[in-house]
Amino acid sequence: MNNEKKNHTGKPKYESAGTDKREYKTGSSNRSNAARRISSKPKEKPQPTLRKSPKRQLKPGNMLNPVPVVMVSCGNTPDDYNILTVAWCGTLCSDPALCYISVRPERHSHPIIKENQEFVINLVSSELAERTDWCGVRSGKKFNKFLETDLTPIRGNVVKAPMIYESPVNLECVVKQVIPLGSHDMFIAEIVAVHAAEYLFDKKTGEMHLERADLVAYSNGHYFSLGKILGKFGFSVQKK
Repeated sequence: MNNEKKNHTGKPKYESAGTDKREYKTGSSNRSNAARRISSKPKEKPQPTLRKSPKRQLKPGNMLNPVPVVMVSCGNTPDDYNILTVAWCGTLCSDPALCYISVRPERHSHPIIKENQEFVINLVSSELAERTDWCGVRSGKKFNKFLETDLTPIRGNVVKAPMIYESPVNLECVVKQVIPLGSHDMFIAEIVAVHAAEYLFDKKTGEMHLERADLVAYSNGHYFSLGKILGKFGFSVQKK
């Protein structure tokens, strides 16, 4: 068949095979949209404005507050049993469970812990605040602190250092490393056992309620009992 057509002038008009005006228009539109996408700039996110601080600058120091205050018990025999009050302590790792205490080398407990490579961290309740402070200002060189404070040493399951019965929670610790830092040596230790008083647990569910311990925090030279619960981990993103 002849692929020829005539226009109004009578001259033949040929169409190329496969030419489709609709396809051409569509392709042109796609190229135009792609060009717009490439040329358009992404929207910039709003940035906070950095302002001049109105706060008073202090000399460098340990103003990380509040911190836990604990009684550290040490010694492998009753003659060496001692209690050291420590505020420079904290968590280092979850798995393995690692913690630290920082102790001045001149403290009576320092050589005891360094030699035995173990100690117990005893959490402090409001009821124990005064005795905790006393253990921090009196030296084990002159006083038997268990007898003077009427605190009761009890046996742990792993370490030989005594736990304090009156403390709501006790953490048995084995020293892994000692790092001299300056004024203090850091004792990095693994928590090998945890003990908690029965009154902290719900009798029906067995759930632990650490808020019942009425724990104490240390802030800028003062002891504080913990206040009301503000929320639990993740509460800010929980559905209301």
